[in-house]
Amino acid sequence: MAAAMERLRCLLVLLLWLRGTDSFYVPGVAPINFHRNDPVEIKAVKLTSSRTQLPYEYYSLPFCQPTKITYKAENLGEVLRGDRIVNTPFQVSMNVEKKCEVLCNFPNKPVTLTVEQSKLIAERIREDYYVHLIADNLPVATRLEFYSNREEEEKKKEKDVQFEHGYRLGFMDGNKFYLHNHLSFILYYHREDVEENQEPTYRVVRFEVIPQSIKQEDLKADEKGMCTLPEATGSAPQEIDPSKENQMLFTYSVHWEESDIKWASRWDTYLTMSDVQIHWFSIINSVVVVFFLSGILSMIIIRTLRKDIANYNKEDDIEDTMEESGWKLVHGDVFRPPQYPMILSSLLGSGIQLFCMILIVIFVAMLGMLSPSSRGALMTTACFLFMFMGVFGGFFAGRLYRTLKGHRWKKGAFCTATLYPGVVFGICFVLNCFIWGKHSSGAVPFPTMVALLCMWFGISLPLVYLGYYFGFRKQPYDNPVRTNQIPRQIPEQRWYMNKFVGILMAGILPFGAMFIELFFIFSAIWENQFYYLFGFLFLVFIILVVSCSQISIVMVYFQLCAEDYRWWWRTFLVSGGSAFYVLIYAIFYFVNKLDIVEFIPSLLYFGYTALMVLSFWLLTGTIGFYAAYMFVRKIYAAVKID
Repeated sequence: MAAAMERLRCLLVLLLWLRGTDSFYVPGVAPINFHRNDPVEIKAVKLTSSRTQLPYEYYSLPFCQPTKITYKAENLGEVLRGDRIVNTPFQVSMNVEKKCEVLCNFPNKPVTLTVEQSKLIAERIREDYYVHLIADNLPVATRLEFYSNREEEEKKKEKDVQFEHGYRLGFMDGNKFYLHNHLSFILYYHREDVEENQEPTYRVVRFEVIPQSIKQEDLKADEKGMCTLPEATGSAPQEIDPSKENQMLFTYSVHWEESDIKWASRWDTYLTMSDVQIHWFSIINSVVVVFFLSGILSMIIIRTLRKDIANYNKEDDIEDTMEESGWKLVHGDVFRPPQYPMILSSLLGSGIQLFCMILIVIFVAMLGMLSPSSRGALMTTACFLFMFMGVFGGFFAGRLYRTLKGHRWKKGAFCTATLYPGVVFGICFVLNCFIWGKHSSGAVPFPTMVALLCMWFGISLPLVYLGYYFGFRKQPYDNPVRTNQIPRQIPEQRWYMNKFVGILMAGILPFGAMFIELFFIFSAIWENQFYYLFGFLFLVFIILVVSCSQISIVMVYFQLCAEDYRWWWRTFLVSGGSAFYVLIYAIFYFVNKLDIVEFIPSLLYFGYTALMVLSFWLLTGTIGFYAAYMFVRKIYAAVKID
């Protein structure tokens, strides 16, 4: 009991430390100091919608354009995310207010939208698109205020505030479409401490917007480009009629406020946009349940094994020996090489690549070095790490292939380097063709695709060959018992020893440990949220490794006790059983959480989900396989074989 309490105390200390790491991050860029009247550039990132999952460039819609359009040089992660960061004509200066100003080049001349442009804007409003802007690398957010379920007296005192990323392009009222054509920017600055004689410096710490739809006539623009905002009660919204040309003014205002928030903490507002209490309780609940279940499983398996080994090692008479049953009987066949050893070793090599990549990425992100302020850094790091981890994947695949009596190491290395990446590239290429057809910024440009192919064949492939060569040359794994010449006959198995039943049974515990985290990951991917709880994710990843290993050991023990020695492929398949539950959860999430109705967005969702499920299956299957392999070698080394 005391030991259990000590473990629980250590667990709580770890959780508190992980909570601390969530708020700490190493900024991706150095802070920029502004003086009064210095320009603060407003850039556009993209348009997104959780209904279509298709991002578009900012100027795919007829917004006001600057004299010269300049796109920012982007990293690989930004390109893959569909970001196309571009300058805008908004003129914002540090700590300088603007009441109302017309955005386009002709101050009091309205913008005329053609019928095609009007139709396109109306379609984007119907599809619930959001516009994403950035100022000093801070994304724009819309403030949402609402009353929580408090007592009536408290309701009068304060409201709960949440923020949503970007701002809505427009809204619908019945069958009519209205465009947000006026943007009220609210920028918060933090005044830095300087010496008495120096000019004060400021840093941008928050970027909010209040989007409004105001009819052209109500804005009352003059020849200097200034306009007058009407009273809130007397203004009419700017309607977009998709059946005809529309005239309107794009306007904006700028308001500055001083803030106590320091530059290092400026992302905290964006990263706490939803209540994390549920997350906390669910994670702790999962941790406790999995640790208790793991403890029970370990205790059962260790006690049973000790009894088995003690019985097998007794030097009793010949009659007792003749009545032996269980896993010792298959010692002459347990290390017999399985069918298709090259494919098995190749899949396990890819699984090792994924494991190393995910472990390093989550750990580095937990330390705060891949924060959302470093746009695209997470995806860029993951891609390059997967390429460089090919040397470890090749090494483990080559050594296992040699252990399984394989001889064609060059073909095995090529299979390891191309099997899983080839499937991923093939699916992504097909999906990319559909995205190209929609003219979405989410489509990977052709030069980027060529660069990815060059990385695959120029970095990953040679490293896999290098690792495979050294792994194949190394001594094969030392099996503790010899393999018989003639295979032993396998007795008829009971129904619950069926492979598919094993997959369903083995997948429950690992999936139960991580399904809460899965919800937050899916929300980040499909609903354009920031994911930042890498401390929790690292903890969940460790629990996933532990639970997959223990379930795999239990399943292979039951299989060997039933005198079925064909465990190589089965352990790999059964250990990845939680991938089946991830697939079921993805379908549930699609039906209940997302509002996708069109064919191409649905195809994108299930295409990328298939890649996630495949990768997760390889990862968990590899973890379970190596745990089971070590277990099998250990138990057969502990018994006396005549």
